[in-house]
Amino acid sequence: MIAVAASDDEWPALARDLADKVTHPGSRWHPVIASIPRHAFVPAWWARSDGGWQLRRGPLAEVYVNQTLVTRVGPHHANHGYPPGGPPVGRSTSSSTLPGLLLTMYRDAQLAEGLDIADVGTGSGYGAALLATRYGASHVTTMDVDPYLVEAAAVALDAGGLAPAAQVVDATGPLPGTYDRIVSTVSVRSIPPSWLAALRPGGRLVTSITGTWLVLTAWRTADGEIWGKVARHWAGFMPTRSGGDYPPEWADFADLATRDGDEVGAGRYPVLDIDDAWELSTMLALAAGVDVEHQYLPPGPDGAHTALMAHPDGSWARATAIGTEAPLVHQGGPRRLWDLLDGVRDDWLRMGMAPWLGAHALVRPDGAVVLAMGSWRATIPATP
Repeated sequence: MIAVAASDDEWPALARDLADKVTHPGSRWHPVIASIPRHAFVPAWWARSDGGWQLRRGPLAEVYVNQTLVTRVGPHHANHGYPPGGPPVGRSTSSSTLPGLLLTMYRDAQLAEGLDIADVGTGSGYGAALLATRYGASHVTTMDVDPYLVEAAAVALDAGGLAPAAQVVDATGPLPGTYDRIVSTVSVRSIPPSWLAALRPGGRLVTSITGTWLVLTAWRTADGEIWGKVARHWAGFMPTRSGGDYPPEWADFADLATRDGDEVGAGRYPVLDIDDAWELSTMLALAAGVDVEHQYLPPGPDGAHTALMAHPDGSWARATAIGTEAPLVHQGGPRRLWDLLDGVRDDWLRMGMAPWLGAHALVRPDGAVVLAMGSWRATIPATP
């Protein structure tokens, strides 16, 4: 059982305050949030600091915030403390999603009493606790690729009097049943065909797309087709993984920071941190085939800042400028990524909006997603 270092009379006020922040007293979710001890599911977490990842075990008030708490970095779970040699190094691989976003995803899924729900991405188990409390444990199946995460969550759920089915599952493969709703708090590159097979007639799924900030809701119609719609809000989740950690990062930004381009010229728009520009970065990902990686180098002593981009097909770009001046752009590989970004920015300004927000969607049997908004079109290709 996960040890909880908090008195029984300390956390309820914090949980009620969290409920007040992420919902309202008239919502049926309010008493659910207020009744669940988040600290029982997140007794420890990793927080970013100047020296890298720092282990946190309190104060208790830091758990009851509307924030995502990273619980695993690489293969190192916060419950196990610091690994030999000091703080872990690598990407975050599991977390407890911010409660407000969980409720948003649940609303997108249009959950209801009596429906069987697949909770894809157990993480800390806090989301499974919310679902089991609201809709009944017998209607919830929570799953994760990490055996330790599933075991720890199951123990915490059992200690709270909840016992949803908890299974170790690679969600990109077959799911352990069929469901009326599939709610994913991990992102996928395209919709796994196994999800489509597991979705019952009239069923509904909600997920985010890896490499974008796009949240997609899709449903099975009476004739068996899968139609959908992109939410008008955005979110970014960790991508699905099949092993204990993500594959090594493939983009060599140290090399790209100094490499001469096959083509060198001036860009038409200022340099920006593309990853943080969520509307544009998503439009670029959709135009380039999703797999664009970014790095941003903030202004140095000379005031120059740099944006770098890379694609697995070998395309890359580096743009450097002082302030908002026109950047000097180096590009190489089979495509000109910065030119593609400039074209996306043209579309964004011409339309006065990001066309993917609220776009209609058709999910093909192989998991590819076709998006449409007015005359704008984009396709999220099926995962190879």
